[in-house]
Amino acid sequence: MVYPIGKRIVLQIAKLWIRKIIGIENVPKDKPFILAANHSSFLDDFAIVPILVNHLNKRVHMYCNDRFYKNKIMASFLRWASCIPVSIQTGNKETNKKAFELALKYLKKGEPVGIFPEGGRSHDGEMREAKTGIAKLALTAKVPILPIGIIGSHKVFPKGAKFPKFKRFEIKIGKPFYLEGNKDNKKALKEATTLIMKEIGKLIRKEYKH
Repeated sequence: MVYPIGKRIVLQIAKLWIRKIIGIENVPKDKPFILAANHSSFLDDFAIVPILVNHLNKRVHMYCNDRFYKNKIMASFLRWASCIPVSIQTGNKETNKKAFELALKYLKKGEPVGIFPEGGRSHDGEMREAKTGIAKLALTAKVPILPIGIIGSHKVFPKGAKFPKFKRFEIKIGKPFYLEGNKDNKKALKEATTLIMKEIGKLIRKEYKH
């Protein structure tokens, strides 16, 4: 059993702010996948991961901004949760190369990898321009994308807040799909990434304009 105590405790806490979860039946149980979600609040990771871990009884490896590893306590938690550090602010090539290789390793073991394609929180629920790394990973690993839409989490934990407000948000899980295209072609990666974001947009009723 994965995270026997932690996953139950975290999920029960997360449910205090989750109004409903739609589409859990769409989560593949027989194959690895990459979950792709919009990102507007600190609560997004906190909500998605325990839901999937409980449903699959597998580790879910989220890409995580490497700046959070500077705090020793936070770093210990992120390592315990098997997160994947990725460089967003500085774009450190070595860090991101290691992240890509580690993600491939987990996917080959049959364990899901989670990515917020926008690379950071929007804070307002709108869709930011996504990075193409997720498309390259999916095309290289030949695994499906599981789109997840998070609606209203920015209202629960707005920018600058120290604690979440007593509001609730929704999570919608779409159907998994495979990408097509050349993983080494920038234009193809851009088109594949746009497809991912449009699928997420359908779930949260937002238009991806980038």
